[in-house]
Amino acid sequence: MKTEVSVAASFIRRLLSIFKLLYAFSPSEHYQHHWFPQAPCRGSGYRCLRINHKMDPLIGKAASAVGFTQEQLFSSLPLELTLWVDPYEVSYRIGEDGSICVLYKSSPLRPKSATSADASAHRKEKLKTRRSNRSKRVDVMERSLS
Repeated sequence: MKTEVSVAASFIRRLLSIFKLLYAFSPSEHYQHHWFPQAPCRGSGYRCLRINHKMDPLIGKAASAVGFTQEQLFSSLPLELTLWVDPYEVSYRIGEDGSICVLYKSSPLRPKSATSADASAHRKEKLKTRRSNRSKRVDVMERSLS
């Protein structure tokens, strides 16, 4: 059992080092014109990193920049791996029929321009709408009683 655990730990360590180098390579430059927080699915095909018995060019470029060979990459990563990097979510799948696993998920943040004054104005508008709807209901009830 000790050998198997050691092999598994080694595999995970190599896998993590590959993705650390990918982060160091800065895919954000690559995604710069393909990142749409208002429509997270838009451009997802461009942001998808894929190994399907053939190395993804972005991963290959990052690996060669730090001295990894193609052989080292293929021995460190699954033969079939899909990694989706989308606004508010990062997920992956190993194999063509594997389950999709979410690595990171968040909700869109409120715009920084939304101040307490904006929130207050929104509450006042909501209150006005409620009062208006309430007075319409009263009018309808009065008419039905007469």
